[in-house]
Parts: sequence; C-alpha cells; structure tokens
Amino acid sequence: MEELELIKNADTRASNYLSKIEERRVFPSTSDINALDGFIEPLSEKGRPASETLGLMDKLGSPATVASNGPNYFGFVIGATLPVSAASERLALAWDQCASSFDGGPSAAVLEQQAAKWVLDILDLPRQSAVGFGTSATACGLACLSAARSSLLASLGWDFENDGLIGAPEIKVVVPDTAHITVKKALRILGFGLNRIIYAPTDGYGRVDPAQLPVMDKHTILCLQAGEVNTGEFDQFDKIIPIAKNAGAWVHVDGAFGLWARASKNSEHLTLDIDGADSWTTDGHKWLNTPYDGAIAICRDKDALARAMNSDAAYSTASADAQKNLSLEFSRRARGIPIWAALRTLGKDGVADMVDQHIRQAQYVASELQNTGYTVLNRVVLNQVLVRANTDEATQNIIEAAQNSGRVWFGETVWQNHPAFRISVSSWRTKDTHIEQLVKVLEELYHQEN
Repeated sequence: MEELELIKNADTRASNYLSKIEERRVFPSTSDINALDGFIEPLSEKGRPASETLGLMDKLGSPATVASNGPNYFGFVIGATLPVSAASERLALAWDQCASSFDGGPSAAVLEQQAAKWVLDILDLPRQSAVGFGTSATACGLACLSAARSSLLASLGWDFENDGLIGAPEIKVVVPDTAHITVKKALRILGFGLNRIIYAPTDGYGRVDPAQLPVMDKHTILCLQAGEVNTGEFDQFDKIIPIAKNAGAWVHVDGAFGLWARASKNSEHLTLDIDGADSWTTDGHKWLNTPYDGAIAICRDKDALARAMNSDAAYSTASADAQKNLSLEFSRRARGIPIWAALRTLGKDGVADMVDQHIRQAQYVASELQNTGYTVLNRVVLNQVLVRANTDEATQNIIEAAQNSGRVWFGETVWQNHPAFRISVSSWRTKDTHIEQLVKVLEELYHQEN
C-alpha cells in the first residue's frame, strides 16, 4: 500500500537523521538556514506527490534543525527524546486516538491513568491527586491556577464556574520576583494583571526569602519554584508552605524541570515538604526526556481541577478523571503515553540515575570553568550552571562564538542586570566525553578573550 510505503520512507529518513545526530552542527549553518527559502512556494492547484513532499521536508528541513536531540545541546533544559518514548509516540500516532476520554480510545485512557499513578509515585506526591497531561507547563499551570482561584472563591461562598468574576471577591497572587515568564503568562491570561501581582523578595540564590513574605490570607494564591530557571534553586518549602497554609492560602509549585529532583535520594532534600502544596506542574519534555508537547498538571483536590477544566457536553460526557476534564484540550492526543513509556522503561532507579548523572556533570562543568577563570554565579545544586566571563563584552562574545561554532549550544540570560550564560545538562545522550568537549570549547573561547 502507498500509505505504508510512505510511513516506511519516513521511518527510514528519521533513522538516518538520528544515526548522524552526533555529527550534526548543534545549530545550523547560515547556508542551511538560507536554503529554507526552498519551502516558500505557491500552493499548487492539484497537489504534489506525498513522497516528494516528504523528501523536500527532509532535504531542506533536516540540515536546518537544531540538534537538541543530540548530546551537545545545553540550552533551555531540553532533554533529548528517549528512544522508547519516541517509539511509543510513533505507535500512538498510528492509533490516531482522540484521547479525551475512554470512549475515544480505551487503550490510551488506561495508559494515561497508569502514567498518572506512576507520576504521583515517583514524585511522592499525594496519591489522591488529579493528574492532567497537557501541552506545556504554561498550559498545565493555567489549569492549576484556574482550579486554585475557583477553589478559593468557593471557600468564600462564590460560584466562579456559574457567576464568573464580576462582583467576585478579589483573589491576589504572590509570586517570587524571579518567577518564570510562563507563570506570569498564565496569570495574565486568567485576568490577573501584571501590575496587580505581588512579588515576594528573593535572596541571592533566587529563592523566596521567608522573612520577607508578603501578607497572605484565604484570598491568596502563592506560587513557589522547584528549580529557578537560572540558578536551579528551590524555594524553602518547609519554611514557607506552613505559613501560607496557616493563612488559608493556596500554594502552587512551578516545577517544570526541578520537580524531578524528587526522583533521586541524593537530591530529594531540595524538595523537603513540597508535598504540602496544593498543586504542582512539571514537564515530561524537559528532564524526563520525552517528546515535546508533554507536560503534567497535578492537583491535590481532584474535584477542584475537574470543576475548573470540565468540558462535558450532551454528546460527550465522561468521568471526572477523563483527560478532557483535567486539562485545557478537548480534542487531544494521549500526551501521557510517552511519559508512561519512559517511566516503565527506566523505572525509579533509571530516572534517579539520569538525574544524578546530570547534576554530577553540571557540577563538574562548574568546577572546570572556575579553574579556567570564569565566574560561576550559582551553587549548582541541580543541573543548571550560571556563568559569566570577566566583562559583559567578553561574556557576550563567548556566547556568540560558542553558538556559531556548531560544536555546542547554550543560551544567554541576564542575572543581576548583567549578561550571563546558562548551561543546562539534561539530555540522556550527554556522556562525560561530551561534557569534556563543552569544557574544552569554553576554555578555548575564554583564552581568546583574555
């Protein structure tokens, strides 16, 4: 059949791409980017052959990709996709299930239910919690924060689902002054204006200072962080959450990548008493190394999340724990399947080993760069290394040269009003030899600037 031949063609091209992943430039060359102009063409009247379309995608698209699925990419906490997760995604695409509820795909529903149980198990969060699989920490954070607002208003005698916000008691939000932009985006979409958000002062590590917590009450949502985006630091949950809960506040934890520290005995101390919060978000597509577009919303009060996200209709009703009633999407693919595949294949020990390896590698990078002469700006408690050269100009030159080299890639940031760069170690493909290469590149660039 032509359909099967086309799929085999795609599989062969994908295999060829992966077989050369270590040889690829980490960021494409200017000529490869310029060649993308070949995609710019008028829409044909009668269409083109499918095999030709696939061939064009591979010919022009593959050379112009960022090799984030390889071992030398250290930007944005992007983990390479585990083979079993990629394979499970491939099979699930062939199933083509509308994974909104059991009726749309029984196998998908059962796999996501199992994945939800394992997520709560490996992260050691309240087992009665609802788990929704969404597109991103942004979308999942929006779901959790919606549940938070609805729940707080209900406790104040207001029915948000039916009466909306007009005339409702005001809900205030407290976030760290280092809060991630996706948290701010979710709050903005929900109608919490940025000028009305209350920012909690943080210490030199980017953690909320318990001694300077703003006043909270039963009208308050408090957002905390497990893995600050630059330093990788964790808020002091054991000190802050009891204060918030005694005041009647809802506590949400943004743990896009840092929540996976819970999987390792060596790093779980960073998350002490984090299970006392009310909701949590994390990504599979970061440190768990599953395909992109896969994240997790976790809510202690499963009914609160189900009320906030309910999308039952006369023609499509489902149980409260159906994924369409726990996430933003109604028509959706089963994003929990690659997470199920990763957890089943790695097991608790495999996830812990990956977390431990990346933390060890990050700490090694920090030590070597300090010896070279760089300033490491964080304590490297996790997989993040925040670095600066001797001057702002040298820092920016090194970032640009490294990105253009094609040998490694990491991103720039700003820390305490000065440019810096952030090395994120999060790919299962990254071995110690790749870490040594990263260090060598940065040593060479440092000496060129000095």
